[in-house]
Amino acid sequence: MEIDFLGIDLAKNVFQLHCAERSGRAVHRSKVRRRALIDVAQKLRPRVVATEACSSADHWAHRFIGMGIEVRLLSPQYVTPSVKTNKNDRNHVETIAEAASRPSMRFVAVKSIEQQNIWAVHRMRSILVPRRAAVINQIIGWLTIIAFVATRASTVGCFRRSVKRVAWHKVSSLNSTDDRVCAVIPCRGAV
Repeated sequence: MEIDFLGIDLAKNVFQLHCAERSGRAVHRSKVRRRALIDVAQKLRPRVVATEACSSADHWAHRFIGMGIEVRLLSPQYVTPSVKTNKNDRNHVETIAEAASRPSMRFVAVKSIEQQNIWAVHRMRSILVPRRAAVINQIIGWLTIIAFVATRASTVGCFRRSVKRVAWHKVSSLNSTDDRVCAVIPCRGAV
């Protein structure tokens, strides 16, 4: 059995597989658990593995490339419109395999480990920066409640200076509860 294209619908635990010849005729369909995917791929020996570009696609691509198999990652926007009938995993993976066989299809490049790490850092930063601003504004609001007017923190450094004034000079209206709250406000590099 010659398998030119192995389409994989990646999921959390169970992957749907669709194997096709160069002509497009299906020669094998199955469901495979995550831990068995590499073993099944070694037995099937496909020429090309195709999957949608998703969060785990680069990981699997590196595993298949290590086995000497060509990998084609497809952008989901090119796969979804091609599903012929009801969208289920079996139809979806068939569409992935079919789309990968088209000569005019554009594929997503497999990211290196370093590129994935850089992407993760940027993504985490884009999540944390707005939260940092929200926390700073909440603390400034709390300082206003205890009659300490902090300047609007246009920068993190400006905020740190305001917090240090509270931490080191202890506003006279602070009671024991306020002291405990001030103790958890970071003064160096944490915000």
